[in-house]
Amino acid sequence: MLAHIKGKLIGCVFGFLIGNLPGALLGLWLGHMIDKKLANAWVFNKSAQSEFLYTTFATMGHMAKSSGQVSSEEIRLAEQLMNQMRLQGERRVQAQNAFREGKNVDFPLQETLRRFRARVKDSRNLLRFFMEVQLQLAFADGELHPAEHRLLLTIARELGFSETELARLLAFAEAQLHGSHQGFHHGSSHAGGGRQPQPPADRLRDAYRILEVEADADDSEVKRAYRRQMSKHHPDKLVSQGLPKEMMDMAKEKAQDIQQAWETIKSARQIK
Repeated sequence: MLAHIKGKLIGCVFGFLIGNLPGALLGLWLGHMIDKKLANAWVFNKSAQSEFLYTTFATMGHMAKSSGQVSSEEIRLAEQLMNQMRLQGERRVQAQNAFREGKNVDFPLQETLRRFRARVKDSRNLLRFFMEVQLQLAFADGELHPAEHRLLLTIARELGFSETELARLLAFAEAQLHGSHQGFHHGSSHAGGGRQPQPPADRLRDAYRILEVEADADDSEVKRAYRRQMSKHHPDKLVSQGLPKEMMDMAKEKAQDIQQAWETIKSARQIK
């Protein structure tokens, strides 16, 4: 309760100290406006987070079903994501229900995506993060099926991404899967035993893909690409824009991937 009138109290006290009663009244009004703005921001943030969670799992369910039968790997990945997010009780049931709804043939994907895009106020960083999560699922079984690619094109268009931007996101996702970190696959094992270390050339290639910069770019351009990617994936910035706090660990892992890519390129180029 105090949080909702904090601005009024502070404004009133300072206003009174500066201008007695008239100052107190002015401070009270200014404090009220601040409280109102903060309350609206809180409501938006909570609403955006709920919308983000629902749309994430519902779209994942639709993606899993698009290639025909939902694979055990796709189900395992969805459950792993719920575990990483520490979803329990009602929140976990909501995520499971959303995934199940998404598998329905008549699931209104486009309407759901448009509502989600409006809820997060067209934040490019949040929309990109959402796309990255869906790409992780698309590659869950090790390959991208034609039906999944067609669906990804639809999702990308609804969220305002061009086909060229989707291609860059696909390269980013593949590079992450190849690297030492794997987003919400981090720490998991794959069929066929542990992954073998990559040859240096492959590791360097993936590092450039993660930073979304060409291998022949000069050092200053690579640095700018690194900073740009870190800015897009900064966990605190994403949460402030509406990313569910439960996804903070995912955002941190992606930031770690970007940092590792930068370190790999720095070492190869001997950048100080």
